[in-house]
Amino acid sequence: MAKVKVAGIQMACVDAREKNLAKAVTLGRLAAEHGARVVCYQQLLSTPWFPRGRDERHFALAEGENGPTLDALRPLAVETGVTLVCPLFERSAAGACYNTAVVVGPDGGLLGKYRKVHVPDLPLWEEKFYFQPGDTGFPVFESQGLRFGVQLCWDNFFPEGTRQLALAGAELVFAPNAAAFATTRKWETVLAANAIVNNLYVFRVNRVGREERQDFYGRSVCIDPEGEFLLPPSGMHDGVVFADIDPGAVRAVREEWNFLRDRRPEAYAE
Repeated sequence: MAKVKVAGIQMACVDAREKNLAKAVTLGRLAAEHGARVVCYQQLLSTPWFPRGRDERHFALAEGENGPTLDALRPLAVETGVTLVCPLFERSAAGACYNTAVVVGPDGGLLGKYRKVHVPDLPLWEEKFYFQPGDTGFPVFESQGLRFGVQLCWDNFFPEGTRQLALAGAELVFAPNAAAFATTRKWETVLAANAIVNNLYVFRVNRVGREERQDFYGRSVCIDPEGEFLLPPSGMHDGVVFADIDPGAVRAVREEWNFLRDRRPEAYAE
């Protein structure tokens, strides 16, 4: 099976959503011009990191499937024939709010969505004020000859989600991120561990840019099924990170290190 080129887009966001979306379209088009077939954006791609504090006014940023973010990006998918992973602040038809990644197919149609399951409540990441825990389960999306899932930021520290994606056939997990203060390598360590124990690729896509109270530092990177970086992590500026995903390598690693085969669910009841 042929390799599939994918891309992660990291960018600094400002208060004007239309400017963020214009940049997202420009960088997405650049990714497509360089051969990417699936493009993943960072967490909450079209807004500043508003969960740094609690403010009722920020609920005005929530949007549905016909909101400004998808209105801007669906034409890009059609124009380029690329599949897009679009993390946004979603307000459902019932009025509940979620931290969501919507997957847009190359025809502009929605392939589905993943709502963040594990919602942190930490200083500067006060997400429980804004988001309900996700209720979509752990869907695997199939597009461009690739099977992939999404684990949004904090989700990646809970290994059950990535394991469920692997068991459902995912070859790649996108990990849109909003990590600031580059003083720890915990993110890279846990993502590499998830890649190893599930025999799949993990692609971290982090925000960049100095905002009101945080410095988002990038270091977007794709990790292979052996836990190795395909390329060194990116820098701290706007940019596109590329990776060639080889489904055949996933199969080969699973034959050599078949952790999924050797699971013993009956032994884990407690």
